[in-house]
Amino acid sequence: MKVGILIGDTPPLFELGCAVEMFGLPRPEFSGWYQAEVISFTAKVLRGYAGLELRSKAVRSLRPYDILVIPGWQVEYAPIDPGLRRAVLAFHRRGGRILSFCSGSFLLGRIGLLDGREATTHWRYADQFRGQFPQTVYVDNVLYVYDGQLGCSAGSAAALDLGLAVIREDFGYQVANQVARRLVIAAHRSGGQSQFVETPILEKPNQFAATLDWAIENLANAMNVDALARKANMSRRSFDRKFRESLALSPKAWLTLQRIEKTKQLLESSSHSIERVAELTGFDNAITLRHHFRKALGMSPRQYREKFLRS
Repeated sequence: MKVGILIGDTPPLFELGCAVEMFGLPRPEFSGWYQAEVISFTAKVLRGYAGLELRSKAVRSLRPYDILVIPGWQVEYAPIDPGLRRAVLAFHRRGGRILSFCSGSFLLGRIGLLDGREATTHWRYADQFRGQFPQTVYVDNVLYVYDGQLGCSAGSAAALDLGLAVIREDFGYQVANQVARRLVIAAHRSGGQSQFVETPILEKPNQFAATLDWAIENLANAMNVDALARKANMSRRSFDRKFRESLALSPKAWLTLQRIEKTKQLLESSSHSIERVAELTGFDNAITLRHHFRKALGMSPRQYREKFLRS
């Protein structure tokens, strides 16, 4: 799969680095890994922040690429190069996948690809986004929106979350986990942007965080929210409030999400029966597992295994 990383006049260096790290870094240990190029629709030297100058591959077509990544774009309205507009529209019509990071969704909005679709961007630009693109269904408090062909991530580091979702789709859970470990980030973050909007960072690990780590390590054991609250040495009411403030989820929903993530991992890496997977992930039984799995992913555990199982 060939990836074009498209940059504009003032490329955002962090998001560009995320795109290159995800799709441009050679990973010979994985068969059929991406081949990426940083491209632009101008031949001039582009200027990044802090005096950095960037020279990319000048193109007038996107035909060579399977995936187009837009690390960021100008938030204030500016005319779009007609050649760029035609190329992106043609790329989308032929089924190419397009990923925007942070403000990159503004380019997609101006081209018209987000009309009638759900999309997101950095929370700081939410009002500008809604004002410029009233035909788009803006989704707040998510890390990314991705339907298999078109994806938008929220601000900055959420680019990594969207990139990992794409890697998981293409190469499976185990490969995505390996990439995440090398980046020293979570393979899947729960919650949304509300975690990062004017939220103070904990000065040091505490008993609440340690309880979540313990829960993930012990999903197979019978546990409920009351048990987690006791583990954190908190009242149930205080624990629920702390949970929603920190993760924008209820403790019960978070536990279910962690069990689904563990289920996905086991479906991809083992030949266990669904009944055994239910035992290992803490679901009451296979029927409960199937219910929550289909509700979350829109497919059965069997269908997921057929799609992603690696030998």
